[in-house]
Amino acid sequence: MNSYVSAVLNDLKTRYHWEKEFLQAAEEVLDSLTPIVEREPKYKAHKILERIVEPERTIMFRVPWIDDKGEFQVNRAYRVQFNSAIGPYKGGIRFHPNVTLSTLKFLGFEQIFKNSLTGLPMGGGKGGSDFNPNGKSDGEVMRFCQSFMTELFRHIGPDTDVPAGDIGVGGREVGYMFGQYKRLANEFTGVLTGKGINWGGSLVRPEATGFGVVYFAEEMLKSKGDSMKGKKVAISGFGNVSWGAVIKANDLGAKVVTISGPDGYVYDKDGVSGEKIEYMLEMRASGRDKVEDYAKKFKGVEFHAGKRPWEVTVDVALPCAIQNEMDGKDAATLLKNGCKVVVEGSNMSSTLDAVKLFVEKKILYAPGKASNAGGVATSGLEMSQNSMRLGWSREEVDQKLRNIMIGIHHSCVTAAKEYGFEGNYVVGANIAGFKKVANAMVEQGLV
Repeated sequence: MNSYVSAVLNDLKTRYHWEKEFLQAAEEVLDSLTPIVEREPKYKAHKILERIVEPERTIMFRVPWIDDKGEFQVNRAYRVQFNSAIGPYKGGIRFHPNVTLSTLKFLGFEQIFKNSLTGLPMGGGKGGSDFNPNGKSDGEVMRFCQSFMTELFRHIGPDTDVPAGDIGVGGREVGYMFGQYKRLANEFTGVLTGKGINWGGSLVRPEATGFGVVYFAEEMLKSKGDSMKGKKVAISGFGNVSWGAVIKANDLGAKVVTISGPDGYVYDKDGVSGEKIEYMLEMRASGRDKVEDYAKKFKGVEFHAGKRPWEVTVDVALPCAIQNEMDGKDAATLLKNGCKVVVEGSNMSSTLDAVKLFVEKKILYAPGKASNAGGVATSGLEMSQNSMRLGWSREEVDQKLRNIMIGIHHSCVTAAKEYGFEGNYVVGANIAGFKKVANAMVEQGLV
């Protein structure tokens, strides 16, 4: 880390010392940008690092709503519009009780580089609220979403900011928010992605992030003359990302032996396939977050309460649940058990010490900003379909998604090699994502 990078990071730590998630993301990115900022002095001259770590705009607001008992409720909400140098802000909306501004700043910051890597014209942003949709009725969720959008609608638009779903925000929530936006703005436009197929949504979008993770893993293995076929895979989570990853891993001939939830993980020696994949959807739709239900449903499945799946001996690990779900101890266990590939499906799945260990041991490790970009890539494809007033077939969208993931892999490999870090996907992803955005910022002047 050179003096310029170090000075920017230290300033961030002083000013935002309480924003731990954001500082973690910033350190991971800035540390790996040393080779490019040393080679290209224009970035320091234009104060690109100082500018790129600050959101262009942060919107904070309250969301008042009425529950089914007629009682008033109030939640806090945010939209972080981080960077629009290469396109309108693009990033999900998360409804979860643990949502804070720090969480959304880290996600929005990561989104800048992730969106850049897709090759599509999308800037970086993120939003959400500490509202918890679990256990709420459809009516309560609808009233909350309508109140949320009543404030947010004035800050977004198809050429300004295009939100999507995220944790706690699925098709139901996107539908309620889109309906309220349409009512308030008096226009039918592609202002949200993850919409229903009957009103502007794209095929493959629910599975896209998980599909992309597995496509990226396949490309990494191909670079070593290998493939996913016959590989034993550990996956965390059981939501949309995990579901998509399980489907595509099976398609490519791998065996998935774990999924997980907040209560622990299950080990299925026979593999998560067939009707078991469909049951993952039932679990998701039920609103419960106990993966133990899976173990009770199918014979021969072990449930390990309060544990993570990284203690299982596997060839490939795909963390697909939430940030920092894999720490240094987990990383050491995976390596000890012979795991050779770790590909992130959630954002910033691994802590800094876990990342450091993966890089030191030179295993195939992919950061989420590269490997989980399939979701936002397909959101970008949904935006394109909306703009052209047409819809592509499932096969067309899937092929475009696969091509985008192949392109991201190529960009990471090429950038890492160009700057002297061949095989390092962290450096490759960060430099490749940064370069496009930074050059656009230089060309557009001091804005």
